[in-house]
Amino acid sequence: MEQAEILTHVDHTDLKTTADFAAMKKLIDQAVKYHTASVCIPPYYVKKAKDYAAGKMKICTVIGFPNGYNTTAAKVFETADAVAQGADEIDMVVNRCMVKNGDYSEILEEIRAVKEACDGRILKVIIETCDLSEEEKKILCGIVTEAGADYIKTSTGFGSAGATLPDVELMAKNVGKDVKIKAAGGISGFEDAEAFLRAGADRLGTSRLVKILETK
Repeated sequence: MEQAEILTHVDHTDLKTTADFAAMKKLIDQAVKYHTASVCIPPYYVKKAKDYAAGKMKICTVIGFPNGYNTTAAKVFETADAVAQGADEIDMVVNRCMVKNGDYSEILEEIRAVKEACDGRILKVIIETCDLSEEEKKILCGIVTEAGADYIKTSTGFGSAGATLPDVELMAKNVGKDVKIKAAGGISGFEDAEAFLRAGADRLGTSRLVKILETK
């Protein structure tokens, strides 16, 4: 797989709490240069990033990030606000307190509520695989499918571990045919990225691939 093709699957990401807007502009410039799928940025920067990108790059942001244990009402408000500010894609973090309590009907309702607040934008649901048992991952694949989300995503990149090939393979076997997979966290290079795509991922959350090209 050519590097250029791999990059079209990348959400070029900078979610550091210390990132200033100069970093956001650089991220967008790089994303446009290398034709990535989107930039994934903090909610605070969505409006300014949307204006700066001027239609040249999709703007993705995060909801309930990184812990996911906000109330559903808070996540819905965050999502509606992000959409109003110009977000094209939403990556929400699942409530793992609900998961550990077995409150699966509440998880379903929450994802559906956030999906409605997306108002037609792409919704990716981050389940933070490093915190889950294999059975919990399988159950969440079913819930994300039933809720009508567009993607299931492995990781925030802020947890104890990121994406793994076995987790992507498990997701590929357990999500519905209309749900795509995003692998994020710890993708080390182009060879690693290709392996995730071949395992079933459609999107990759990373900043490393562009950094590799920029340092050549």
